[in-house]
Amino acid sequence: MPYLSRNIDSALLDWKNTPDHKPLLLRGARQVGKSSSLRHLGSTFKYYIEINFEKQPEMRELFNTTTDVTQLTEALSRLTGTPVIPGQTFLFMDEIQACPEAMRRLWSFKEDLAELHVAAAGSLLEFAIKEMASFGVGRVRSLFMYPLSFSEFLEALGKHDWVEAINEADSEHPLFNALHEELVRTFRMFLVIGGMPASVVAWLKYHDFRKCADELEDIQQSYYDDFAKYAREVEPRLLRLTLQSVIAQTGGKFIYSKVGESYRAEAVKKALSLLVNAGIVKAVYHSSARGMPLGAGVNEKFCKYLYLDTGLLLRILELDFDGVSATTELILAGTAAELVNRGGIAEMVTGLELVKSGSPRSPHELFYWENLDKGTTSEVDYLISRNMKIVPIEVKSGTSGRMKSLRLFMKNRGITEAIRLSLENFGRLVIDDDGTTRTIDIVPLYAIPNLRK
Repeated sequence: MPYLSRNIDSALLDWKNTPDHKPLLLRGARQVGKSSSLRHLGSTFKYYIEINFEKQPEMRELFNTTTDVTQLTEALSRLTGTPVIPGQTFLFMDEIQACPEAMRRLWSFKEDLAELHVAAAGSLLEFAIKEMASFGVGRVRSLFMYPLSFSEFLEALGKHDWVEAINEADSEHPLFNALHEELVRTFRMFLVIGGMPASVVAWLKYHDFRKCADELEDIQQSYYDDFAKYAREVEPRLLRLTLQSVIAQTGGKFIYSKVGESYRAEAVKKALSLLVNAGIVKAVYHSSARGMPLGAGVNEKFCKYLYLDTGLLLRILELDFDGVSATTELILAGTAAELVNRGGIAEMVTGLELVKSGSPRSPHELFYWENLDKGTTSEVDYLISRNMKIVPIEVKSGTSGRMKSLRLFMKNRGITEAIRLSLENFGRLVIDDDGTTRTIDIVPLYAIPNLRK
């Protein structure tokens, strides 16, 4: 598989070039590209050692029996025939969750061999970390990784100039209509292909949705296979039903009873927690939005959940890429109003792109607002903080929308700036609201990273 440049590459290089670097743990769901990115980083060192604890059980025995990291690196050098020289050698430990002793040893590297560059990655790391009290507090650096964002997808297509044009555009400097239309078409395509590296590579190689579907099906099956590893806490069938219910309820508040009447809410909550910890489901929390930080006003009774990737979601929905499908037509050829207002896919990709566009130093929480008063239906899709202010975001289809919920929220919270995401070009609405001027910036769905400016 050819290497796909990723946004996290710059963060990895920064880590490499930091004199007092800590051992690095790259966290994220299975097959989002963690190992590939660390191998790519390894190519910048003079010497490179890679250990895979699932494929090399003898390495587990080494870490289980050798506690001194100096002796450990000497043994690794002999076994691999590669010099271990601090500043010149990169030690990458893959599937580290298969060797708990190696995870514990990470902070020993910081204490006893600080100049050596050591990094680790693996699947289901959150579960391994959970079982270790005060794991690496202050002695291990974590970075978080996700499937490709739309901007990374454009870079993979060789459209660097398009990425630059998006970055430079705003409400006062919209894109040329011809480029805007091309970006909308490519964004629709991205929703079907998704951001999993294997699917993107299949598209680059074959330009065939069916090839992408094959790769996505393999990834999805690997996630199902992982469910057996959680069996001591939650039965695999409940995990599968819960994941399918997350997908069925995309864009709406999660209702536990829809998973199945035979399962109690507490059991479903536990299944959701496991899926979130596995990195394949992302929570969107309800916030009262009465001040900063947004997390201080969370109501845990109300929550939405997003699946990791639109391509994977569509595979579970059993899209027929080779035939006529209403969902396929909606995504690839439907009107802007149909795509944005139906099925929650636009709202889903908004949340995912918000997370991907943030710093890899944090997993980034997502928030939304809903009027919880009885008899009301007001809701704002997302809330972000910018310049220590709350900025509400709504996903809408066109200028004719009244955005009643958004305007009501702005008025009640004394907010004068908001964002509407759509498939329109960049623009701005200026509203006179009882003597108060409120501005709503229109941002295309393909330009969500611009919200971080």
